[in-house]
Amino acid sequence: MENVIIVGTGCAGLTAAIYTARANLSPLVLEGRQPGGQLTTTTEVENFPGFPDGINGPDLIMRMHQQAEKFGARFKYGTVEEFEHTASGHNRLKVDGEWMEARALIVASGASPRYLGIDGEQKLIGHGLTSCATCDGAFYRNVPVCVVGGGDSACEEATFLTRFASKVYLIHRRDTLRASKIMADRALENPKIEPIWNTAVTEYLTEDGEMRAVKLKNVETGALSELEVKCVFVAIGHEPNTAAFRGKINTNEAGYLLQNSGTHTDLPGVFAAGDVADHVYRQAITAAGQGCAAAIDAERWLATLE
Repeated sequence: MENVIIVGTGCAGLTAAIYTARANLSPLVLEGRQPGGQLTTTTEVENFPGFPDGINGPDLIMRMHQQAEKFGARFKYGTVEEFEHTASGHNRLKVDGEWMEARALIVASGASPRYLGIDGEQKLIGHGLTSCATCDGAFYRNVPVCVVGGGDSACEEATFLTRFASKVYLIHRRDTLRASKIMADRALENPKIEPIWNTAVTEYLTEDGEMRAVKLKNVETGALSELEVKCVFVAIGHEPNTAAFRGKINTNEAGYLLQNSGTHTDLPGVFAAGDVADHVYRQAITAAGQGCAAAIDAERWLATLE
């Protein structure tokens, strides 16, 4: 029986690990499919307090990981497959076929990027299709690429890719970007970025298993065209990683965990933190703040059991 199990190692999970470890709760932290969370796919982080010159996303995560370990947090690789809240109030998790149990559970499993749902998409991931410019941008030097999306993430990805690609096409279904003004202006003012408005990607065209081009459809006129690109970077939002908890913990219609008082969920001893619950702010610093809050809520809740 663990005192605390934390699911996820992004900013929320690692901050919760730091706080619960410093409270001598010896938390067990589960690292899932993407250890480190979304920040590991981010370039320079300029708005995390304490780093006036910015810090690389993976470096920030590594520092937080080391800090949690220093205070006694334990880490285990594994994916949560099932969850049960028992009649006695304990929390059971099935992790890669193995059941484990905890008095308190902090769910900080984050959210995963969405793709377009086009035929053959999964086979192309890593072969000219990706959601991570930071991870894969350097592989596409001096060739044309495209970014699909119109929000802050799409603008950031497109701007970053101009370091490598010869041309970056920014494909969006509407005639204006949804991004914040500063991000939109930065992207549209870059001479290497060309927006393609009112357009959707309908098909990936390949050659020898690699991306050759995309087929486009103008959503207003219905006109079809073909655009040669070596890679498609999809930036159209995220899906909360709550599959194992749906039907067991209250969620909204989109699947994000619902928080009641602070980070408490509807189940006693179960807490939610970060992008798994936050579909509004989605920032590293707000995720860290929620991780802190969840750790304090869990510590206080455990104290009531004693």
